[in-house]
Amino acid sequence: MKKLPEFHRSVAFTATILLACFFCFSGLIPFSALASGALKDSESASHSDTAAIHDPIATYEFSGFKVVQFNLAVLSHYSYMIFSNGKSMVVDPGRDIETYLEWAAREKSPVAGVMLTHSHADFVAGHMEFASADCPVFQNSTSGAEYPFKGLVDGQVLPFQGTSIKILATPGHTPDGMSFLISSASAPLKPLICLTGDALFVGSIGRPDLMGGSMSAASLASMSFDTWNSKFSPLDDSVIVLPAHGAGSLCGAHLRDEPSTTIGRERETNPYLIHTNRNDFIMSVLEGLPEAPQYFKHNAAMNRMGPEKIQKVKKTPKIGANDLERILKKSILIDLRNPELFAGGHIPESINIGIRGRFETWTGIMIPWGTEPILIGESLETSEAVFRLNRIGYRSSGTITFDEWKTAGKKIMSNQRIRPVELHKMITQGTGPIIVDVRLPNEWMGLRIGNIINMPLNKLSLLCSNLDPLQQVVTVCNSAYRSSMGIGILEKAGFVNVSSLDGGSEAWINAGLPVLKPQGSNSGATALPLRILELPDRMEPQELKRLILDMPDSFEIMDIRPSVSFSEYHLPGSRNIHIADLLENQELLVGSVPLVIVDRDGTLSMMAAALISRKTKRPVKALFGGLEAYWTNSPDLSPDSTGPNFTGVGAVTRPESKNPVPKNPASPSQSTPKEIQPVKKVKKSAGC
Repeated sequence: MKKLPEFHRSVAFTATILLACFFCFSGLIPFSALASGALKDSESASHSDTAAIHDPIATYEFSGFKVVQFNLAVLSHYSYMIFSNGKSMVVDPGRDIETYLEWAAREKSPVAGVMLTHSHADFVAGHMEFASADCPVFQNSTSGAEYPFKGLVDGQVLPFQGTSIKILATPGHTPDGMSFLISSASAPLKPLICLTGDALFVGSIGRPDLMGGSMSAASLASMSFDTWNSKFSPLDDSVIVLPAHGAGSLCGAHLRDEPSTTIGRERETNPYLIHTNRNDFIMSVLEGLPEAPQYFKHNAAMNRMGPEKIQKVKKTPKIGANDLERILKKSILIDLRNPELFAGGHIPESINIGIRGRFETWTGIMIPWGTEPILIGESLETSEAVFRLNRIGYRSSGTITFDEWKTAGKKIMSNQRIRPVELHKMITQGTGPIIVDVRLPNEWMGLRIGNIINMPLNKLSLLCSNLDPLQQVVTVCNSAYRSSMGIGILEKAGFVNVSSLDGGSEAWINAGLPVLKPQGSNSGATALPLRILELPDRMEPQELKRLILDMPDSFEIMDIRPSVSFSEYHLPGSRNIHIADLLENQELLVGSVPLVIVDRDGTLSMMAAALISRKTKRPVKALFGGLEAYWTNSPDLSPDSTGPNFTGVGAVTRPESKNPVPKNPASPSQSTPKEIQPVKKVKKSAGC
């Protein structure tokens, strides 16, 4: 087996630690899921200020070209621009193409064409926006597209300025799947990057069940088996893999939350690729796939036909309170505000799909295709929502603010948001309400706040008929984003006393309240035991700041981030240590001063602190929220004279710099990717 590149050692070991934590604390959920803010699910987009735009997150520079990676976090969509010798090529663009045009102008590299890896299903692509400006569209010659395009075939080499792009037919997710293997023109036989579309993800592969009745999922999964063995596996381990989606995408299952990987790393760590037997591979791919949103098939059809230009989409009118009242029962209403405002008062019949979250995906899941919902929110919210609905092919029939409805004296609904401590008290006293967990079944089975009912959000309108609409019902999810949606669904079904758990399971866990975890394969038939979560001690960022300033010798700080991140910025006096060494170093188990473990966001440090705490009496603490929280809470505080100035959540892992050139630039032929400097943008929260 080929050797895994050294710079991925930390990430590979992280997976081992996750498993170790699970088995170490048998009966409890893994600490990766217990750290505040670490409960990840399909509603979690990003907590940066750039989640709803195509955010440039990384650049990969080589001799003769560079590739810039963009992340649209609310759809977990990665798109790319290849820059070479004054020209650019866009790969898998989103429908709103302004960001790509800005980069083309910034780099003085006009867009020479668009390349599509396959017919996308989860978003409407931007190829027709470019085609209207006479940019050629390159895609599989067998794609069946109904617009002019330049067909690509397996093995074809497409020269582009200082690059050589080899076309690989990589079916599996879709029959027309293609990947683009990029080399420098000066060394065309040494591929450096592979843009894999949905054929290969970080830790996963594209799901094969989106073709409806035209082709069986098993047949496509079999194609994925051949794609790996005949196209990807023969590549060198060092080839960088850049996929079209990241964690949270419903185009695959169990994607890791990382923007890139390598062939070598996937060879060793991808759970699907360990199967050398075709049937075993097929069964592993088909097992446990989440239900595909109903809008996927319609988006795929739009992309094949060629979606109309956004400029041609009709304008969305404002609607008055009296007019809305007349059509209320026949309309679909989406309230764009946050769950707190929705609970405080909302228009009857409305469903809360917050704009600060995976608005596109949840609209596509919950709102029937072809309907044109009425949007409720302030002017900026409704304008953004109309813009973002274009990404999934939806339109709105009108907009209204809640204040307009309220001022007109119309009927208002409201709900209580029950705090975790209050709900726990009701449960222990035997006066608890009916609690409905609206998450997916696998989430519910992994962790829940008690013996509660699981009714997934997309099935809630059907399953709720089993409940008494006169009883009090409390909806629960991870963060209150989905449970707030559940309130509207139950109200539309006639429930009269519905509320939501304030802050969701995250708030419940942070309050130190007990959860249930199944034990054994047959535990579903009996009541599950109550277990108290034994979280490690946490140190608040403000407390650590005071200690650094006033008592710098009263503790030890261990920074377990990768060495390259540590070299960019770190806390004064901190020591960089690989997490494997941290857990195996017996010397760290002795000593009287507290051992403070820090990482990027507090997730991994929580796990490490928990494991070490079980082996020593020495005080061990994890920095709550990690360095992101440390810098965000005090953006003007620089740890040392050379430290970076952070300006907000969106910048914590990417220090701003007036000079976009890295401190230690690699030689042109080096294949190590370098992060780009982000373009300054208007901040807007995207938390769920």
